[in-house]
Amino acid sequence: MTTESSSRADAISTYKGHERALRADRLGTGGLLLSVLAATAPLMVVAGVMPTTFAVMGIVGQPLLFVVLGVVLILFSIGYAEMSRHVHNAGAFYAYISRGLGGTAGAGAALVALVAYNALQVGIYGIFGFEVSGLFATYADLEIAWWIPALVAALAVGALGWLKIDVNARVLGVLLVIEVALVVIFDIAAVADPAKEGLSLHAFDPGTLTGAGVGTALCFCIAAFLGFEQAPVYAEETSRPHILVPRVMFLAVGGVAVFFALSSWALTVATGPAAIVGESQKQSAGLLFGLTESRLGATFTDVLHVLFVTGMFAAMLSFHNVVARYSFAMGREGLLPAAFGRTTGSSGAPGTGSLLQTAVAVVVVAGFAIADDKPVGDPTEPVLHLFTWGGNIGALGVILLMAAASFSVVVFFARRGSAGAQAWRLVTSALAGTALLVIAGYTVKDFDVLVGAGPDSTLSLLLPGIIALALLAGVAQGLVLRSRSPEAHARIGLGNEAFQLEKEAGE
Repeated sequence: MTTESSSRADAISTYKGHERALRADRLGTGGLLLSVLAATAPLMVVAGVMPTTFAVMGIVGQPLLFVVLGVVLILFSIGYAEMSRHVHNAGAFYAYISRGLGGTAGAGAALVALVAYNALQVGIYGIFGFEVSGLFATYADLEIAWWIPALVAALAVGALGWLKIDVNARVLGVLLVIEVALVVIFDIAAVADPAKEGLSLHAFDPGTLTGAGVGTALCFCIAAFLGFEQAPVYAEETSRPHILVPRVMFLAVGGVAVFFALSSWALTVATGPAAIVGESQKQSAGLLFGLTESRLGATFTDVLHVLFVTGMFAAMLSFHNVVARYSFAMGREGLLPAAFGRTTGSSGAPGTGSLLQTAVAVVVVAGFAIADDKPVGDPTEPVLHLFTWGGNIGALGVILLMAAASFSVVVFFARRGSAGAQAWRLVTSALAGTALLVIAGYTVKDFDVLVGAGPDSTLSLLLPGIIALALLAGVAQGLVLRSRSPEAHARIGLGNEAFQLEKEAGE
């Protein structure tokens, strides 16, 4: 770092006190990678998302879909990573969109991001509560309602969110490493003991990706990747964001694509490609546990059940951290009350944003608990509603944000007069943005399938409408801000750079 840039960084961090900036130098490559990968919840994907995709869509070629999506997201990451070298802001998506498409578009993106990541985080409480309730019933012969462990988890996540991010990274890291190790052990066991069809590569045959279910399967599978795009959110908390953020994004996308492609292939090997759809429809989320028990024993499967729960907890904590940082960035720039734009005491964490996210989680879980008239052990309400609705609302929002960010990259560098130098990155961004819009279109079109509603259900309009409403409300806020306070509107997306400019102007 040059003397000039070092002085600028010092000035930014000390302007109006540390409370206006997140604490830097707390995350290295390992901590940042673990923080973003925890959101992917690998065991939840392997045990939950993969069997559901096989069962509902009837697509044997799910492993190939993960490869295809990995390519699309690598294309996205090329421009997104380059943008991260120029913009360091905890409001990553909306900051990038602001710098490319303007402050009003950025305000819309900010509210979409806040709603989408809240939906993703809160949605997991449904399946978390149901699984913990099941563990108590199995191992302690004690029946408890799903919402009790869900509310306890919400409070625990909120407490951890108030602490330093490096504490969070350690918690996430330990859980993630154990989780991944167990899935890898299953993959090896499946390959060592395949079904009667042997080590078939049929799941990688492009011919398996035919039929009406492919588009919807893409929606299911892309949700499994969500988390890698969070790396720029932590840029202010790293010592070398221009190096660490791009490195972590490429490691995350590449690692997730390979891991999920191999793990979904292992499922087809363990059951046989011809049987995977039928077995998934029959066993649903129990498919993985049944396969491990027959190959690795009851003890391994019991440990896997516990790690299934801790993996979900890690994902909730990861999404909680992201929501808190988006709230912080929005409060700092006038899109939320100023209290959200200050960090908390010695921890340097975005405490008010953490409290907001915890409050949202508690209110939503309580609402579903009040509406739940099913007996203990019935998964209908918490799993198929809270988890499915929240997950798909959030996934739709993030897909749209990624598409908008891709096009913002093109505009940003074109306006700077560097389109020629960045030509290949702009091409990859345009291709990724187009592909992501197509996936978003399939998501909206097939939302009734994604949430398990009937084709004529109003849910297929109401639930995606939440993202549309957030976008319209955010754009309206941006327009009002531009009219009433042009200076504040011009600061949207600038983060600490805006405070530094104010300081320099006052000297």
